Amino acid sequence: MMNSIKAKFDLTGRVAIVTGASKGIGEAMARGLAEHGASVVVSSRKQDAVDAVAAAYKENGWEATGIACHMGDLDQIQSLVDKTIARYGGIDIVINNAAANPAFGPSNNVEEAAFDKIMDINVKGPFELAKRAYPSMSARGNGSVINISSVGGISPEQGIGIYSVSKAALINLSKMQAKEWATEGVRVNAIAPGFIKTKFSAALWQNEHIMAHLNQEIPMSRIADPDEVAGLAVFLASDASSYCTGGVYMVDGGLTV
Repeated sequence: MMNSIKAKFDLTGRVAIVTGASKGIGEAMARGLAEHGASVVVSSRKQDAVDAVAAAYKENGWEATGIACHMGDLDQIQSLVDKTIARYGGIDIVINNAAANPAFGPSNNVEEAAFDKIMDINVKGPFELAKRAYPSMSARGNGSVINISSVGGISPEQGIGIYSVSKAALINLSKMQAKEWATEGVRVNAIAPGFIKTKFSAALWQNEHIMAHLNQEIPMSRIADPDEVAGLAVFLASDASSYCTGGVYMVDGGLTV
């Protein structure tokens, strides 16, 4: 009998942490993992928000738990890992999606506090969460870390330069961890979304002038819905991508071609 490709996407028995999962891309990816059988820890800053998402998943018959965590707080990151292991016995998948960008405009106008916040949440936080989840993932022998970067991490975006720098650092972090952890059965990949219709990017897609320009720049002539990132996340989390590590996968409608 031929091996089933479909079965490789089955995440039954896997435990996943998804940060920034109360809305947007994070919620879509968490939902995709839950639909495919994973036990999902929905994480974001506010407990009521993650509880609401987890409750909605449970209504669909999926296993989910909400655990609040601020990715700029190392104690909360450790607590997220500890609570996940206590609840589900281990960790198999980490999706670092939470991000911050308090600074818009020329990079020379970015204050030190804003720079530090961007780096702490967008780079240091993902590093620390993956590092602290690593012992459990390596012990279970089939781990997957997915870091959500950006097209800005490939080529800096005007007006969000330091955010772009942080997302470039996240790509190199992914490649470094991929090299170091491959022999321990832990894969690390990055997804670089382009323009996605989320609250985070509302200032762009709610502006008709900007959207007209983007539709000319993007070969597919539109921005994406969050669900259009979720399928790739399921692939990278599952055995269907068992030989994929250190990769950077664009979801940008052809913008960076």
